[in-house]
Amino acid sequence: MRGDTKTLKNIIADNQYMNIVEDIYYNAEFNKIKTIEHHGVTRFEHSLRVSYYSYKLAKLLKLDYISVARAGLLHDFFFSKEDRSKKDRFISVFIHPKISILNSLINFKLNEKEKDIIITHMFPINFKIPKYVESWIVSFVDKGVAIYEFYRKFKYSFKFKYATNIYILFLINFFN
Repeated sequence: MRGDTKTLKNIIADNQYMNIVEDIYYNAEFNKIKTIEHHGVTRFEHSLRVSYYSYKLAKLLKLDYISVARAGLLHDFFFSKEDRSKKDRFISVFIHPKISILNSLINFKLNEKEKDIIITHMFPINFKIPKYVESWIVSFVDKGVAIYEFYRKFKYSFKFKYATNIYILFLINFFN
């Protein structure tokens, strides 16, 4: 684990959460994303954070935290090469939710809410509007976790501060 090891260990120590996601967490095909860099950590670590923080928030709000935990873990279940061109990386931003849902359906049984969470997690970059509050939670948590991971990767860079401010402004305007 290259990221915040203590946080990741605390997630794994949460027995209720792990009981919900253990079939995904230990799946050999899913574990292949442990080797793919994503925002300065592995795609596995990123997905685990998004899943867990979304789960905690959904649980606090008395929502469907089971679907949130499972779909949050699967939201970036796609494979890519490290040496992709900038064009391929850009295209991936738009198409990876479709690839993630296909990979998820091949390997796991998903309910309608879980499918919606995965396919809409890139809103508003992709134009599929989330149908469920749980989908919105994963979408927002995903962006927050990505900002945190970029922050750790670039350590106080101007670009990071600029991106963070834009995201905060987006959230403020979205809820007004």
